[in-house]
Amino acid sequence: MVGRSRTAYAVSKRYGIGIEKYQTRVLCRLLQGLTQLSRGNGWSFNDHLCFRNSRRATSSRTSNFTFCRVIMAVPAALAIVSIGVLFFVSGLIVNLVQIHLFTDSETYKLMGKEHALVMPNHISDADIFILWLLAQRFNCLRSALMVVKKSSMYIPIFGWAAWFMEYVFMSRSWAKDEKNLKSRLIGLQDFPWPFWLTIFTEGTRLTPDKLVASQKFAISKGLPVPSNVLIPRTKGFVAAVQYVRWFVPAIYDMTLAVPRGHRTPSFLEILKGRPTVVQIHLKRYPVNELPESEEGIAQWCKDRFVAKDSLLDEFQAKGRFESNEIKNIVGRSIKTLVVLVSLACIDFIGAMAVIQRFSLLSTWKGITSIVAGLGLEALFLHAVIEYTKLPPQASKASMPNGLSKH
Repeated sequence: MVGRSRTAYAVSKRYGIGIEKYQTRVLCRLLQGLTQLSRGNGWSFNDHLCFRNSRRATSSRTSNFTFCRVIMAVPAALAIVSIGVLFFVSGLIVNLVQIHLFTDSETYKLMGKEHALVMPNHISDADIFILWLLAQRFNCLRSALMVVKKSSMYIPIFGWAAWFMEYVFMSRSWAKDEKNLKSRLIGLQDFPWPFWLTIFTEGTRLTPDKLVASQKFAISKGLPVPSNVLIPRTKGFVAAVQYVRWFVPAIYDMTLAVPRGHRTPSFLEILKGRPTVVQIHLKRYPVNELPESEEGIAQWCKDRFVAKDSLLDEFQAKGRFESNEIKNIVGRSIKTLVVLVSLACIDFIGAMAVIQRFSLLSTWKGITSIVAGLGLEALFLHAVIEYTKLPPQASKASMPNGLSKH
């Protein structure tokens, strides 16, 4: 279960039970509650709320929806819709996005076994899903953390999932973010599993307009002019390195690229069922080899993006990354299969329980509620699609090399 990891760890430590046992208890309690609901027994968190027991509610069940029934149905319906959407989208990602990883053998052996800061280029709105998929292959999806903009917290379902996974939300105002970032990152020293903390140092997705603006900025400052990446914003990265360098041993410098003939991944493309391939070049840097000063760390970060730009030029010329060996990461964890099957069962049992408990198929109000639920799910997906869409581009420039726009 991916959820609030450190909460599970703290509870298990306090009561002397294992994390897996604690998570199993939570799952069993949820299933028990759904079973009681399907049998018509009262399922409430307080005896004074709604139905105290099934006998006292007998006359109420034969009538139309009561206020208390609606109160009980809303959280159950939201949970079922949320789990269903996440299950559906995660299945699409796993089956439609193929990842080719290029790295050296020593780095490959350490992936998923150590804490790391991850520094990728930002090519699309699907980068988060791609990194989730990569983390899942190395059994650290439950600890795949990210620094993301605060507005993403309010994306239906996916924003909630990010909150439960303990993402670090930033408002893009350093005066507000510095204290929050420091407390969150220092708190990671007690994280119970090896984690990957991803920081998109470019600050935003690559688009033609943003690339042109980045090129103009580079010219005005006398910096190397990029053709495949944006100029990194180093303040947050520098702070992160300083806060975690004493307990995080490595930085993973990731370069993402899409081969010719394949679509740049996006949330909308995934929903349309269009497969794609993403190649990832990964180079590991020990944190203790980085400079100590803020200026030195900032320059190190800028140098890495200059190298990324050159690497993407080489990728465009050759069609693949040549500097490292390709690693086969096709294998899938049995734990992930267990989680997905469990979610499918919870989703199905929950849906059947709600339908049976409130007789949704036998009344017009019930049928209307089902239609409204499906409409709510469609509205959620529409909101996510609109949020992840690129704004209209004023620039007539084409997308950079290796990131062709379709």
